[in-house]
Amino acid sequence: MTLANKKTAVSTAHIKLNDPFLLKTDAYIDGGWIKGAKRFNVTNPATGELLAEVADLGADETTQAVEVAHKAWPQWRDMIASDRANLLRRWYDLQLEHKDDLAMLMTCEQGKPLAQAKGEVVYGANYTEWYAEESKRSYGDTMPSNDPDKRIVVIKQSVGVVGAITPWNFPHAMITRKISPALAAGCTVVIKPSEETPLTALALMELANRAGIPAGVINMITTSDAKAVGGVLTSNPLVRKISFTGSTAVGKLLMKQSADTVKKISLELGGNGAFIVFDDANLENAAQDLCTLKFSNAGQVCTNANRVYVQDGVYEAFTKLFKEKVAALKMGNGLQEATQMGPVINQKAIDKIDSLVKDAVQDGAKVIHGGQVSDLGALFYLPTILADVTEKMRIRTEEIFGPVAPLYRFKTEEEVIAAANDTPYGLANYLYSESVTRQWKVGEALESGIISVNTTKYGAVQAPFGGYKESGLGREGGKYGLEEFLETKFMMVQL
Repeated sequence: MTLANKKTAVSTAHIKLNDPFLLKTDAYIDGGWIKGAKRFNVTNPATGELLAEVADLGADETTQAVEVAHKAWPQWRDMIASDRANLLRRWYDLQLEHKDDLAMLMTCEQGKPLAQAKGEVVYGANYTEWYAEESKRSYGDTMPSNDPDKRIVVIKQSVGVVGAITPWNFPHAMITRKISPALAAGCTVVIKPSEETPLTALALMELANRAGIPAGVINMITTSDAKAVGGVLTSNPLVRKISFTGSTAVGKLLMKQSADTVKKISLELGGNGAFIVFDDANLENAAQDLCTLKFSNAGQVCTNANRVYVQDGVYEAFTKLFKEKVAALKMGNGLQEATQMGPVINQKAIDKIDSLVKDAVQDGAKVIHGGQVSDLGALFYLPTILADVTEKMRIRTEEIFGPVAPLYRFKTEEEVIAAANDTPYGLANYLYSESVTRQWKVGEALESGIISVNTTKYGAVQAPFGGYKESGLGREGGKYGLEEFLETKFMMVQL
């Protein structure tokens, strides 16, 4: 491995930062910046411009990073919890201090509007703050013994080295949501960010370094060969925990690969969420919330509304309201202040989105807004509404991951509950109704890890995030997220 000068700032005409030293293009192992023998390109999806050439590491460097993390683990594990908390708190403070630069990097490499990027930085940093406090609350138990000369104690200990793999759609929050509880529990980490969005991730490593988090505790592998790196993380016996956010197909593969070494595993996978509007709903609120949810991050959100079910009695009125709000959206480069929706991540995403829309139209759906690529550029897909969508269409079963809202009609509670649950996924569902009885009845019947009633703002660092069925295993967030990185040890003590 080749160490780069830690104090070197990378200059580029395309990213304007208040602190240019936050633009890092080398991987981060054992507290040093690693150039590697190869590089891969990172481009701006809004403009196609080359932003940076980033270190392209492979299996050998990943193995070394795992060994470094394992070596660093005992000292980090045995550190007083309040000392770990202070370091995490410092990292949190630095994230907020450099919020504007982190958001700028995110918008340039990922495409989301700058305001949304800033919101993500605050949201992601809040996980670091929460787990800075939670690190001091890794409680055990004592319990009555069946023998007067014995004592029963249960303690919690860190699981060890964590292999984490994060996606491109939330390049800040997905990293802090995994790293923060792992560090709070006393684990060390080897993390692989998406090759689409490594710049935000590497800036977080620079800030972790400035915060004083010891060398080897966090290691970041940037790569264009996810298969090779994932293979090391899942097969190396020194890695005792895998945490992955991404597609269900890749999650299943990682799960299989982790079986031989029986690792703990957390998976936050795909979704096919239902957004249900009952005839007693506040239609104005429902239409506005759906517009905000559906087209945030250009629809590239795993908890998005993939299927919009509207009760017959309000279908026409709701559709009219929703169309008005979608038509008012401002689409453009995320760096432009008025932009509310930017591009999707790459051409592969465009091809899938367009294929789903064309397939639905061929089978009888009607495009009432959008339905094609915008003249703003190759990766800008117009915010789209499809009416008269049926359960037999391909768009019904596949995760769209783009700015397309398919509208379905339904008549009864029983019908929509059955339809919403008729999917192998179970991440998030939304329901709008003014009836408290209906809210509880339907909310309890829907099969998903997250139920959002009369709101789409479900994000809370103290709450558990995760899915049912093929949407994943385990939970992130709150006390539940800390447990994922701890082992439970029972001690019987003879007096």
